[in-house]
Amino acid sequence: MGEIVKLTGQDWFMLSAYEASPESEPKGSIVVVQEVFGVNQHIKEVTDFFASQGYYAIAPSIFDRVEPNIELGYTESDMAIGIELAFQKLDRDIALRDIEIVISHAQAYGSVGIVGFCFGGLLTWLTACGSKHVRAAVSYYGGGVTDEASLVPNCPVMMHFGELDAHIPLEGVDAFGVAHPEVSIYTYLADHGFNCDHRASFNEGAASEAMERTLVFFEENL
Repeated sequence: MGEIVKLTGQDWFMLSAYEASPESEPKGSIVVVQEVFGVNQHIKEVTDFFASQGYYAIAPSIFDRVEPNIELGYTESDMAIGIELAFQKLDRDIALRDIEIVISHAQAYGSVGIVGFCFGGLLTWLTACGSKHVRAAVSYYGGGVTDEASLVPNCPVMMHFGELDAHIPLEGVDAFGVAHPEVSIYTYLADHGFNCDHRASFNEGAASEAMERTLVFFEENL
């Protein structure tokens, strides 16, 4: 359904992205922010899914500045590569500016929502707090989100966490919820990455329930 496109940043850097369009007039647009595994098959499928729900959807390859065409799997070695790219090589401020470029592009298709997974869930929260052009944000098991509780969002935010996720202890999620009662936070009896059916941690029930809530949330806010 989708295709790879190139977007030009303010510094003339050509950022690649996977975009998918609905069959009819878009009812809004959704920026999909990748995990540490890049814009791989799972992220493309998520992007295609939102397009099937009537949204223009686009997933920027935020690793392009440090290493283009990253599409990793879910082995330990893949994860090690992705973590190094995300947390050691990537300039987070530049990545957020690149996401803002994508948001500006997506505005041509209607009000913009943003959804991110894992590392992308963190970038989604940071974007919700830093951007003035996002109408709704959904973060799935955002690693590091609970360490950024001092920030204040500029739009409605929904978050999904797994209760079995050793990377994001529930104590931190609970504390984040106390600091941000305006954020809709849901937990599921599932592990990290429960939305991804390419991973062993995939949980169909949790994924279905979380996506149903996500779709209603975007419908109400976009």
